[in-house]
Order: sequence, then structure tokens, then C-alpha cells
Amino acid sequence: MKVGIKMDKKVPFREKIGYGVGAVGLDLSYGLFYSYLSLYLTNALGISSLFLLILAPIARLWDGINDPMMGTIVDMSNSRMGKYRPWILRGAIANAVVLCLLFNNPGIPTNSVWMYVYVAVFYVLWGMSNTLADIPYWSMIPSFATEEKDRNFISTVARTFSGLGQGIVLILTAPIVAYLGGSSESSLKTMTPECLRTGFGKWSIIAAVMLVVFASISVASTKERNVIKGGEKFSFKQALNVVKQNDQLLTFMLFAMISNAGYYMTSGISSYYFNSVAGDLNLQSKFNMFGAVGSVIGIAVIPICSKLKMNNRSIYKLSLGMAAIGYIGMAVIGYGFGGNVYGLGACYLITSIGIGSMFVNQTVMLADVVDYGEYKLGKRNQSLTFSMKGFLQKMAYTVQCIIMYLTFSITKYEGTAPEQTQEAKDAISALMFIVPPVLIIISYIVFSKKYKIYGDFKREVLATVSKRHETASEE
Repeated sequence: MKVGIKMDKKVPFREKIGYGVGAVGLDLSYGLFYSYLSLYLTNALGISSLFLLILAPIARLWDGINDPMMGTIVDMSNSRMGKYRPWILRGAIANAVVLCLLFNNPGIPTNSVWMYVYVAVFYVLWGMSNTLADIPYWSMIPSFATEEKDRNFISTVARTFSGLGQGIVLILTAPIVAYLGGSSESSLKTMTPECLRTGFGKWSIIAAVMLVVFASISVASTKERNVIKGGEKFSFKQALNVVKQNDQLLTFMLFAMISNAGYYMTSGISSYYFNSVAGDLNLQSKFNMFGAVGSVIGIAVIPICSKLKMNNRSIYKLSLGMAAIGYIGMAVIGYGFGGNVYGLGACYLITSIGIGSMFVNQTVMLADVVDYGEYKLGKRNQSLTFSMKGFLQKMAYTVQCIIMYLTFSITKYEGTAPEQTQEAKDAISALMFIVPPVLIIISYIVFSKKYKIYGDFKREVLATVSKRHETASEE
């Protein structure tokens, strides 16, 4: 395979900002899908929780094939625009269209078989179209710089804008849906299914337009550096072997999937908690505001800790520790103090500081895993490796969905019912306060025992890979 490399150059600050802007649109779509789609499907369309329990893992099985395939296709790509940027734009447009169709009923009767077919098709298509944009977007980070501090900064910028996108969704969705739905009620709990359908439909169109606009800005603002050109044709067997042989990629996927599932449980179940247990879904906006502030603060953790000479391993352990402490505090407030929203919010702020730092650190560590893969296997497989980030996020969401929908099915949760049973309310509270800290603690243990790309070994990996790149550029 012929290899060409563009040597590392200083990245202008405006380019780093331009790159980060793209994450806003991606996370508007991402946030609507992962935080509100379940509520929309069960409460607005009356879709069965049992159906969603079956659909989620089936969609993830397909992602297990589609994500590495897309990663390899990106690795093969060469164009005048670069390796990654064309796919970001194509994926954003495709994901925007699918998002609109997923949240807008074209006139299919809500209780019909065809509605279930429609939901299943566009549920899967959302994951595929998201992959088209998400993999090349995050795969660009190692192409910007090779130094750890530069990667940390670029990852921090991207995660800052990513947090902004998620914050917009989590804080503003409830009031925006109520307004756009034309409801006289201020709470989504008391809105009719028709108002929910109208509100979510219009809000998804706005988010879709913003997705394309921000992706276009990102693509127009950036240039790719340190890019290895060329590639081999996709082979699922070969892609699977690459993943299997990179032990640190498997380790990363395991601990990241577990911790992400804990966070997704909070973002997924909180709307049900405030709707059915607290009795006012509008309280979720106040709760999420604490989370948004915490996420912004969390993004600053890595730069601050780096100045204190802490390595990424220590910072990541600190991040998970803060998340666990915040979750335990939420459980104390939820069960011991009546679930006061400001008490919950204060604890969630602590959790979100840890989670925000955790996500930035995961992006940085995955860039290190790319280097480790090249160090061990002799091939970079950059986009294929970063495709595992999207896949593990979807798997984390699937773990969350299986736990949540299975619980709903067992406790007979009815999305369209005006009042839930006490059994369903107790189960929702357990999902809100008990499951997340347990998952975070398990992730902490796995990370502490299995992840090894740090210290002297990390320096050895980077030195070896850099030497190979210098040699290749001279040939």
C-alpha cells in the first residue's frame, strides 16, 4: 500500500473553533435521539416498551457490522477535500433527513403495524446516518496533532461544543416542544399525544437544519494534517481481527461502554422520573441546567489537571470518582429528602463535572489507542478504531435501553396512562438513583486494572510511531 503523510503543522485557533462548531449539530441530533426518542415513541405514538426492548439490540447488532465497515471505508478514502471532511458533510445531511422523518409521522395510524415498521426502519437508519458523520468527525482529531497537550486542547474544544449541543437539547426541549406543540399546558406530562407529536416534529426540523449548517461550517473551516493516505478494500474479517488484536481497544470499549451506559441511564430515565414520579416534567429543565453547567466545568478539568502534572490516567480516575460521588448524593436526596430538584441538581452538577471530563478524556485516550494499534500491528486503522467509539456509545445506549424497557415491561409502565402504578414509580426511581452509580463504579474498577497506555509505555508508543512516520515521509 502506498503511503503519503502530511507532516504536523501548527493549527490556527480559528480552525480549532471551526472544528468544534460541528459537534453542536451532531449532538442536537444525538441528544434528541438518546434523551427524548423513548418518551416520544411511548407517550406520543403509544409504541410498546416490549417492542423497543427488542428493537434496540437488533439495531445494535447491525451497527456491529455497519460501524467498522464505515470506519474502513473512511480509511480508504482519498479526495481533494480530504479523507474525513466529505463524509462529515454527507453524513450530516443524511442524518438530518432521517431525524426529521423519525420525529414526524407522515400520516400512518399510530396503532397500526405499519407504524411499528416505520419506527423500526428509521430507528436503524438514524444509527447508520449518524455513523456517516460521527466516525469521520472524531477521527480527524489525530490528524490535527501528535502532541498530547495539542490533542487535549482540540478534544476539549470539540467536547465544549458537544456539551453545548447536548445542553440545548436537555434544557430547552421541554419548553420548546410545549410551545411548538401549541399546548396551553406548560408541562409535557399534561400535553396530549397530538401536541407532543406536533412539538417534537417541528423541533426536530429546527435541529436538523442546525445540524447541516454547523457541519458545513466545520468542514469549511478545517484542514486535515498528519493524514495517512490510501487503504485496502473493506473486509469484515480483517476489521474484526484488527479489533480483536488491539487489546487496549477492547479494554477501552468495555470500561467506556459501562460508564457511558450509567450516564445514558440518567439522561434517558430523567424525563420519566420528573414526569411520573416528581409529577412535573418541566422540573427536568432545571435539573438539566445544573448538568449543563457541570459539563462545561468538567471540560476544563483536563487543562487544569494537566498543568498540575497529572497524567490522563489519573485525571480519568478522578473524573469517574466525581461522577460516582455525585450519583450517590443524588440517591441520598432522592430517597431521603423527597427528591428536591435543587438538591438533585447540586449533586448532578458534581456528577456532570466528572462526566464532562470523562468524555473529553475518552476522546484523547482513543487517539492513544490508535497509536497503540499502529505500534502493535504496524497499521494505523484510524477511522476503524474511532468507529468503535460510535459503536460503544450505541452499545451503551442499548444496555441502558434493555435495562429500562425490561423494567417498564415487568412493572407494566403505560406511556399514555395519566398516572403510573406505585410499582412503576419505584422502578423508575431505582433506575434514576441506583443503576448509574453501580455502573460507574464497575467501569472504574475495569479501567484501573486493565488500561495500560500511560507513563513510560505511552511515551515509547508515541516515539515508535513518530519515527515510523518520519521514515515513511522520507521515502
